[in-house]
Amino acid sequence: MSTKRVFPRLNGFDINRRHFLKHSALAAGGLALGKYLIAQPALAADITTFKATHGTGLCNCPFFLVKERGLAKNVALDFVTTPTNADIAALFGAGLVDVTVLPYTNFITLYAQGAPIKIVAGSGVQGCVIVSQQGIDSAEKLRGKTLGTFQADTLEMLPYDYLKKAGMGFADVKVRYFGTSPELAQAFINGNIDAMCHIEPYATQAVQSRPGAVRLSDGVDIYGKNYSDCVLAVRASVLAENRDAVKALIKGMMIAQHQEETDRAAAVKDTVGKYFKTSYEATLDAATKQPAMIDQRQNQDFILQRANNLKELRYIQQVPGADIFDWSLLNEVIKENPDLYGALELKSA
Repeated sequence: MSTKRVFPRLNGFDINRRHFLKHSALAAGGLALGKYLIAQPALAADITTFKATHGTGLCNCPFFLVKERGLAKNVALDFVTTPTNADIAALFGAGLVDVTVLPYTNFITLYAQGAPIKIVAGSGVQGCVIVSQQGIDSAEKLRGKTLGTFQADTLEMLPYDYLKKAGMGFADVKVRYFGTSPELAQAFINGNIDAMCHIEPYATQAVQSRPGAVRLSDGVDIYGKNYSDCVLAVRASVLAENRDAVKALIKGMMIAQHQEETDRAAAVKDTVGKYFKTSYEATLDAATKQPAMIDQRQNQDFILQRANNLKELRYIQQVPGADIFDWSLLNEVIKENPDLYGALELKSA
């Protein structure tokens, strides 16, 4: 049976945000989430193992490469399986995993609920795409149409800002929330929804698979180049107890970024299928549209500005300040590895 739910326009949003936040609150209590944790073989005592969750877009690629290629010295990632996108953030907020790559919007929602967490680095930029069916080539033509996305996600922020720029709002469209990335992409490809905001490589897959599909926005037209999508976040207790291991993870992700930038085909080959449920061709095509960018210090204000959207949509009551970030470890890694940092194509400095 499908897990998709169709919500009425405005009243439905209030109900569904309460449902979303209730789901996150249950996770914060650690209820019924143990079944998502998959036991892994014990590693050597000198290896720090972080339990981790991750998303499904190309913004997670450096995180995946760290695991697949062993790029973080003396650090192992034990990925936890989650049934839906919402559970990725929920497990992190509940304290059942140590580190995660997730949309900054999910992070802010968890932080507002009191989760002791920090953003310590970036992961991927750009790659949020509004795709519509043939003939829907403007914001105005979305009026009354069905738009698929995810709750409290960067993929909800882009259409919110896109419509706002056109003098419209979510009350002018029928928003339909989905549980997983493949599910949303397939709904669009099958013609079950009029438009969607999706991440790469699923947006590219949909455009290639649906004749006449239109890219309404890739976010750059709204936000400018290298806008943030996903970030690397860590539990505060992990920062206190395993600072050197977190620094090793950040350095590993910078190495992964450099490897992506120098050989995207190899990076896709090592991750497609296992992490990206799209074809090799579609993933490779999408790889440059959502590149890795570990140093996202320049996006701090952008992330905080999007928190205003979350407040307007009633996901949070107060907009957080700059204390959600701890760039100190990233600063140290950059200082200690000038050659690696200098070789990166995308960075704040």
